[in-house]
Amino acid sequence: MKKASRLVQVVNLGRMGFKEAEIVQNKYKQYHIDSLHGKTPSASDTLLLVEHDPVYTVGIRSKNYDEETEKKLLATGADFVRTDRGGLITYHGPGQLVAYPIINLKHFKSSMKWYVCALEKTMIDTCRKFGLMANADQETGVWIEDRKIGAIGIHGSRFITTHGISLNCNTDLDRYKHIVPCGIEDKGVTSLTEELEEEVKVQDAIWPFLESFKKQFDCDLSFEHLSNQDLSILKESELKTIQMRIKSAFKQKINNASYI
Repeated sequence: MKKASRLVQVVNLGRMGFKEAEIVQNKYKQYHIDSLHGKTPSASDTLLLVEHDPVYTVGIRSKNYDEETEKKLLATGADFVRTDRGGLITYHGPGQLVAYPIINLKHFKSSMKWYVCALEKTMIDTCRKFGLMANADQETGVWIEDRKIGAIGIHGSRFITTHGISLNCNTDLDRYKHIVPCGIEDKGVTSLTEELEEEVKVQDAIWPFLESFKKQFDCDLSFEHLSNQDLSILKESELKTIQMRIKSAFKQKINNASYI
C-alpha cells in the first residue's frame, strides 16, 4: 500500500477545561499563521484530543443567550463560553471525545465543505466500528435515526482550521436538558453507551476514531504525549518548543500507537 504523504501529529490533552484547551488551539493556529508569513519553519498539522470539564459553548450564530440564561447554565455547575466557531449552543463534558484538527486545508483539500464532510464521515465510520449505523443525512452533525451522537462546530481562516467535533461516548445526557442542542428542538441526543447499552469510555473510542480519521484524511499519524506540566503555562515560546519536538519525534505507525 502506498504510504500517505501527509502527516498529522496527534496530541492527547487528556482532561482539560475548555478555556485552557482554547489557548492551546490558538497557539497552534498562530504557529500556522507565522509559518504562512515566513516567520517560522513549516508548521505541523495537528489533531488535538481532549475530554472537557462540563461546559456550555455557543457559536457565532448564537445571539439569544443573555446574561440571565448564562447565569442559569452556570448554576448547573458547568462553565459557559462564547466562541468564534460556527453553530449554536452545545454541551461538552466528561465522557465525550472532542477532537480539534488544527490543520492547513491546503495540505488536504482547499474546501470547507469537503472538510465538514470528512469530519462527519470520520464520526460515522467510528460509530460503525462499534456496530452502529450512523448518518449525516439530517442537520449538521452525525445521527443515529433522530438522535444526535456527534456534533460539529468549526472555524476556518486562510484555510487554517480550529475547533472541531465532539462524539458522545458515556456523556451525561441529562446535561442537554438545559438547552436546545444546536438549535434543533424536535430531535434527541444519544451516546455510544446509550445505544449499545454497555459503557463505552472516551479511552475506548480514541483508537477507532484515529483509525477513521487516518482513513478519511488520507494521512499518516504520529503521536506526542504532553504532560500536565507541559500544559500548565503555555507561553508562545514553550509551544514552539513543543512543536519542534513533535516535528522531530519518531513517526510511529498507527498500529504501534497503543498507548494513545
